[in-house]
Amino acid sequence: MNKEQAKGHYEEAKGTVKEAAGKLVGNEELEAKGKIQKEAGKVQADVGDVEEEIKDTAN
Repeated sequence: MNKEQAKGHYEEAKGTVKEAAGKLVGNEELEAKGKIQKEAGKVQADVGDVEEEIKDTAN
C-alpha cells in the first residue's frame, strides 16, 4: 500500500463518518460534505492503485 492509497482510505473513512453524523442529526449539508469527501477518498485510493500497478508493471 502506498501513501496515496492510505490517504484515500483515510479520507473515505472520514467522509463516511461525516455522512453518518449528518444523517443522524438531520444536517443535510454535513451529510452532503461527507458524501463528497468519501467519493474524493475513493478516487484518491484508486489513483494510488494505478500507481501501484504501474510500479509493479515497471518491475
